[in-house]
Amino acid sequence: MFSKSKINEPAPKSADPAKPAASASVGIPTAPSKGSEFKASAPKAKPPASVLSADLHVTGNMKTTGDIQVEGTVEGDIRAHLLTIGESATIKGEITADDVVINGRIVGRVRGLKVRLTSTARVEGDIIHKTIAIESGAHFEGSVQRQDDPLTKTPGTPPVPKKKPAPQA
Repeated sequence: MFSKSKINEPAPKSADPAKPAASASVGIPTAPSKGSEFKASAPKAKPPASVLSADLHVTGNMKTTGDIQVEGTVEGDIRAHLLTIGESATIKGEITADDVVINGRIVGRVRGLKVRLTSTARVEGDIIHKTIAIESGAHFEGSVQRQDDPLTKTPGTPPVPKKKPAPQA
């Protein structure tokens, strides 16, 4: 039923001294050459979310591949990986993020793969999402549209109106 393997036995001596035994070099790594030096490193830790405090008022757009937690006021568009809107926060602009958690007030369009409106959320604008969760008590005025890829703007979505140049005489 069980058999003793030859793993722990010494390798047989080679009859030809010019040829080293094949099993003697198996499993023994050779020293890497200078050009192919490999350095193992620990995976990089995910940086903490950037926090915009309650007393901060930002005018302008923000874009990051990381996470943002907003507790203050932002007048402009925000693009992030994970965006958390605090209860005291107010956003006036378009939000685009992989994951959006809304506890505060938003006036503008929300685009996200996962969008969650908590019971304290106040949203005035359209939500374009892949998955959505709306808790009881959340206030929402606008339309909800499901898309497989809500992060990219589609041709059917009306663009943000721009100021028209004055006609030339």
